[in-house]
Amino acid sequence: MFKLLSILWNSFRMALQELRVNKLRTFLSLFGITIGIFCIIGVLATVDSLERKVQNDIKAFGSNTIYIDKWDYSGGGPDYPWWKFVKRPPMKESEMSFIKTKSQLASNIAFFVNTTSNISYKDNILSNINLYGITQEYNAIQTIDIDQGRYLNEAEFLRGTTSAVIGFFVAEQLFGSPQKAVGKQISYNGKRLNVVGVVKKQGQSFIGGFDYDQSVLVSYNYFASVYNPDLNSPVIMVQGKPNISSAALADELTGVMRQLRRLSPAEENNFSCNDVAQFSEQVSGFFGQVSAGGWAIAGLSLIVGAFGVANIMFVTVRERTSQIGLKKAIGAKKRTILTEFLLESAFLCIIGGLIGLALVWLMSLVLSAVLPFPIYIAPNIIILALSICIGLGIISGIIPASIAARMDPVVAIRTK
Repeated sequence: MFKLLSILWNSFRMALQELRVNKLRTFLSLFGITIGIFCIIGVLATVDSLERKVQNDIKAFGSNTIYIDKWDYSGGGPDYPWWKFVKRPPMKESEMSFIKTKSQLASNIAFFVNTTSNISYKDNILSNINLYGITQEYNAIQTIDIDQGRYLNEAEFLRGTTSAVIGFFVAEQLFGSPQKAVGKQISYNGKRLNVVGVVKKQGQSFIGGFDYDQSVLVSYNYFASVYNPDLNSPVIMVQGKPNISSAALADELTGVMRQLRRLSPAEENNFSCNDVAQFSEQVSGFFGQVSAGGWAIAGLSLIVGAFGVANIMFVTVRERTSQIGLKKAIGAKKRTILTEFLLESAFLCIIGGLIGLALVWLMSLVLSAVLPFPIYIAPNIIILALSICIGLGIISGIIPASIAARMDPVVAIRTK
């Protein structure tokens, strides 16, 4: 154990001495390692943080949830058959009730409609605020954390009262702070709503969906008394029971909807069961491809860096030939010489990698201040960086270290 620690310390000390004595040469040789680690860890950290943000946005749609809509959420672009979907009949609240009685796999079912309106309080007016009409089980599917006040209660859902829960942005802009919003009355289109709660700040979503910060939530029964639900994007949201796959839930709901709408076996669906889990899988695949691109770019720098470190080690072996001969003459074994040079090569790569990690950390601070999501450098990414450095160090130093280990001590001592 003591011998191993001695070898480690000597190798580390020699690596530092190489840096100190030949600063420019060593720096230029390690620059490739630094840039390679900076590229790969920078890409991985950014992509990992962005994927985490997008996946969290997807989870906001509800876990293990199917959205039954006349629109298909799976695509877009020039080949998207919107003319077919636009002719489909809209979702009805009565269909939600039918699904609730027929489905064996559903745990929570909600109906959702939305429109936009100008919301005002005294002289403060906000434009294009989302007005969501929701049924009672909506908050069991969606994560709605209340910052001030409370959520809508059962009586307000059933009676369709004018009670409303507003978003954090709406409360800030209309009242100056969320604490002042509860108990006030807001207006839209000449109608009034009583604010009973404020939703916690959600932040910007990258994939659209529900923007609770700029929204007003009312009961569906109230919404339907003011607007025609058929003209306001009605959607049935169905969450599966625990341990039920979303694919199985979608299959069951497809059968229930076809029965409900009396579709013959030859007729195609006039609705879509959109699976949120598929979005998550598509996102993971996309970010996997982006990470692969980062590996390809960084790989070139790491190869250049590996050649640079190998060059340092060849020069080091030549400069220390007489020392190597002396060590072998007094009893140093081949594996000891080999281990010392391999460790020195690994330490040089680790030093280059640590500089790269420091640059990534500085980059993360800058990007976190600019981007709408923080950049995390996960511990597994740091471990990966150090592992790459150690592996490159061993690969770069294996030939020079082998040459040093095989030297004849008599010839090596005479070398000047």
